[in-house]
Amino acid sequence: MMTTPLPGAQPPLGKIPAEIACAADYELLAQRFMAPPSYDYVAGGSGRDLTVAANLAAFARWDIYPRLLRDVSAGHTRINVAGQQFAHPVFLAPVAFQNLAHAAGELQSARAAHAVDSCLVSSTLSSCSLEDVARGAGPQRWFQLYFQLRRDDTQDLLARAVKAGYSAIVVTLDAPIQVPSNRALRAGFRMPADCVAANLRGYAPADTPPLAPQHSRIFQGIMGTAPTWDDLRWLIGQTTLPVLVKGVLHPDDAVALRAIGVAGVVVSNHGGRTLDGAPASLDVLPAIRAATGPGFPLLFDGGIRSGTDIFKALALGADAVLIGRLQMYALSVAGALGVAHMVKLLREELEVCMALAGCATVGEIGSGAVLRRQDAPC
Repeated sequence: MMTTPLPGAQPPLGKIPAEIACAADYELLAQRFMAPPSYDYVAGGSGRDLTVAANLAAFARWDIYPRLLRDVSAGHTRINVAGQQFAHPVFLAPVAFQNLAHAAGELQSARAAHAVDSCLVSSTLSSCSLEDVARGAGPQRWFQLYFQLRRDDTQDLLARAVKAGYSAIVVTLDAPIQVPSNRALRAGFRMPADCVAANLRGYAPADTPPLAPQHSRIFQGIMGTAPTWDDLRWLIGQTTLPVLVKGVLHPDDAVALRAIGVAGVVVSNHGGRTLDGAPASLDVLPAIRAATGPGFPLLFDGGIRSGTDIFKALALGADAVLIGRLQMYALSVAGALGVAHMVKLLREELEVCMALAGCATVGEIGSGAVLRRQDAPC
């Protein structure tokens, strides 16, 4: 399929490039296929990118025990999350405005997810409508929801997701304020005019009350309309679908969310795109698992670049992982083919790690399979 190249970028390939030896290779290659400011925006987070770097560094603090004479000949990667069965724990994260990476955006990612049996989590801020994405995705698809200023609009998004066959709702709560990183600003990034949230086109702009002179545009402005616990309770009561919350970093928040009926949480710092200086997702994962106990669905998001990274996240308490930036990089390089190949590589890398660590199933991957490095800082 011929694809119109994005301005300032090499057009996506119709084949897997020979340079790709592992999933992480898509990150470097993507620099040729994305306009430089867009690449800097996707690669960056917020502020000085401290949390982006922390996410990547956290994995190096853990080693994996190899085990001997383990029979893994009946091994598999099947999992159950929130009462749903999945072929493997590699999900595609809800990345907004994917037409920054490929002209067809989320439609390509949806095709890829279908091809490799991956659960696609479709973003409210998708450049394609949730209905169009659903038609291209496989049966395993979830919808990521941002609260809208008007409850009627939030309720309508929810109803549309149910009608389109999404089987869970993932509510993102950690990003009421987002600003591009210093890196993206220095590169001159501006959101292109064609990067519009297709899901929100039918909703009229909501009126926001004017600020008094003594008020802050942050506290009384942006945060004055941010979601509350009452909003979340209301949302849970509007649907029979499982509602998960994305953006959890503190154990107390995870426990409180479980108490009000949330079906699971995504341990995530939004890829470093919100509070610069927040802890790495991997560093807080064990404490959140300890606080919520076994059986409560925990998904992980933040810095995955390999199958061994996935293994470490599973060992430290996650049930599945979300792939964000690598999804965008692979999408820019080779569209649906690239994303499908990237997921296939991650899954095979995970299986190699499982086999050598003596774990025949995801359920056998526990904290005893990893060792914190002695030279790792506390």
